[in-house]
Amino acid sequence: MEPSHLKNIIHGIPKAELHLHIEGSFEPELMFEIARRNNIALDHDSITSLRKAYNFNNLQEFLDLYYIGAQVLIHERDFFDLTWAYLRKVHSQNVVHVEVFFDPQTHTDRGVGFDVVINGIYKAMEKAKQELNISFKLIMSYLRHLSEEEAFKTLQSSLPYKHWIDGVGLDSSEMGNPPSKFVNVFEASANHGYKLVAHAGEEGPEDYIWEALDLLKVVRIDHGNRCLGDDALVQRLREENIPLTLCPLSNVELKVIQKMEDHPIAKMLDKGILATIHSDDPAYFGGYMNENYYETAKALNLNKNQLMQLAINAFKASWLSHETKEKHISQVRHYFNTLNP
Repeated sequence: MEPSHLKNIIHGIPKAELHLHIEGSFEPELMFEIARRNNIALDHDSITSLRKAYNFNNLQEFLDLYYIGAQVLIHERDFFDLTWAYLRKVHSQNVVHVEVFFDPQTHTDRGVGFDVVINGIYKAMEKAKQELNISFKLIMSYLRHLSEEEAFKTLQSSLPYKHWIDGVGLDSSEMGNPPSKFVNVFEASANHGYKLVAHAGEEGPEDYIWEALDLLKVVRIDHGNRCLGDDALVQRLREENIPLTLCPLSNVELKVIQKMEDHPIAKMLDKGILATIHSDDPAYFGGYMNENYYETAKALNLNKNQLMQLAINAFKASWLSHETKEKHISQVRHYFNTLNP
C-alpha cells in the first residue's frame, strides 16, 4: 500500500485512545511557554536542545526527563492548557474517545494541590466534550517507585473528586516495583468504585502480568508486551478478553523492542488477544495515534482487516457503555466498508 494512501486510511478511522499520560503530551513549545509564564528556568536553552534530549536508552532515562518537564506545571491554568492542547491534537486525528492517565503524585509531592491538578484537567476535558465531541474517562495513576503508603494518601485525596475519576492505574519505573507491592491500595480503590488497570510486562517479566491479574484484579493490562513468552498467560488473556493497551512508538524509543518490525501486536491479533494501539507519551516518543498506527502498519505490513480489528478492539476495551461501544464499532465497520479496494 502506498504510504500516502495508508496515511489517509488511518487518518479517517474513528479511534479511541486508552493509554495516554497527560504529562507525556507536554510538547516543548508549550513547556517553554508555561515555564516563562511561571518564571521557571529550564535546563535547556531552546526548544531544539530540549527535543535533542528526547533520546532514551530505557524507561528510567525517559522518566527522569518526564518528571523534570512536569515541574513547570503549577497552576490550574497550566494543567488546563496541557490537556486542551492534547485534546485539540487528537481531535485533528479523528480520535473520538480518550481514557487519560494523570499522575497526581508527580505534582502533590512538590506542593501543588490535588484540586489544582484535577480541576485543570477535568475542565479541559469537559470543554472538549462540548466543543470537539470527544468523550472521556479519567484514570488516576499511582507511581510504583513510591510506597503503597504514599498511594493510599493519593487515594484519600481523590475521594472528593471520585465522581470525576473512573479508575486507577499503576505506572512509573516497572523493574523492582512489582504489582504485588500495591495489593492493599488497589483493593481499597476498588471498594471506592474505581476500575483497575496496571502497567505490566513492558520492561518487567510476564510474572508481573500474572500479578496484575491475580493480585490487583485489573480489568486491563497497559503494555503487556512480554505475554507471548507464556502460553498459559496468552490463553488466559484470550479466554477472559483482557485487553492490552500497546504503545508501539514508545516501545521502540524505550528499547523495549529494537525496531518496529519486532513489535508483537500482529502476533497478538493472530492469537485472538484483544490488542490495541495507543501513544503513551506522544510528545516524547515522536507520535500521536495516527503516527503509531502508521509506523506499526508500515513495519508489520498490516492489512485493512487488521487495522479495522485494532480500532474495534480499542472501543471494545474502553469503559464506554455497551450501546456507545456498539455505535462506534458500527462506525468503524462502515468506514472500512466504504473504502476503495
